[in-house]
Amino acid sequence: MSDLKLVSSNRCFDGEVRKYTHASSATGCKMAFNIFLPDTAISSKDKVPVLYYLSGLTCNEDNMITKGGAIPYLSKHQIALVTPDTSPRGAGVEDEDGDWEMGIGASFYVDATEEPWRANYKMYTYVQHELQQLVAESFSIDSSRTSIFGHSMGGHGALVFALRNPGHYRSVSAFAPICHPTTSNWGRKQFSAYLGSNESEWAQYDATELVRSYNGPQLPILIDQGDADQFYSNEQLQPSHFVVASESGKHQVKLETRMQPGYDHSYWFIQTFMKDHISFHAKNLRE
Repeated sequence: MSDLKLVSSNRCFDGEVRKYTHASSATGCKMAFNIFLPDTAISSKDKVPVLYYLSGLTCNEDNMITKGGAIPYLSKHQIALVTPDTSPRGAGVEDEDGDWEMGIGASFYVDATEEPWRANYKMYTYVQHELQQLVAESFSIDSSRTSIFGHSMGGHGALVFALRNPGHYRSVSAFAPICHPTTSNWGRKQFSAYLGSNESEWAQYDATELVRSYNGPQLPILIDQGDADQFYSNEQLQPSHFVVASESGKHQVKLETRMQPGYDHSYWFIQTFMKDHISFHAKNLRE
């Protein structure tokens, strides 16, 4: 895209946090993202690896980069970070802001096939193809060293992107991800609206279903879940389903899951274990 527009730039931990907007052909509207660039990438002295982070319901491109506590660790390991928005905004889809679990801030990172969503809610294509191509063309990024992580709805998205694109991501991790959306109220509601009533079409966006048949290069996966998370307690997240499915699959994933006592679904939880997640990705991005 040639219309990439710099909105802001702030010095932070021997690098810069920048916000950009651009016109998206995938979503048919203006999209925003943030990027942290270490100084080596700014000077184009070296191409650096990149981490994509997908946020959860109601969030936008700012939540994680301002509240997640990731930048000191990214700077240490010389990794760029990209935080896209969670949905189109301003597309003019009828009632897209009428329900916090649907529409704006709630794309579930799918390519919608149903009206009124299908023209604009193409977040799978936006993140996997359009945004990553734009980042690779515009910044000093080594796109052969790419990893992805996310939280809740974004954790679901990160797992789906990694499992559907074998070899593209060096690693994937998630904080309290929605692991089995085809059997959860967080998933069935959205998938029926975005993808229609044919549930066989939903499996392509369900990490638990995808991991059963994953047969690409070995994929390192790290999942953290708090045991005081209300959405874990009411079975919206279902990490145990993902664990069982990974064990019954072709054993091409290297999965580590950690239950964290006393932690909930908030960014306090994310901050606490962010260092571990960045270190996990740094190790895999170096290999």
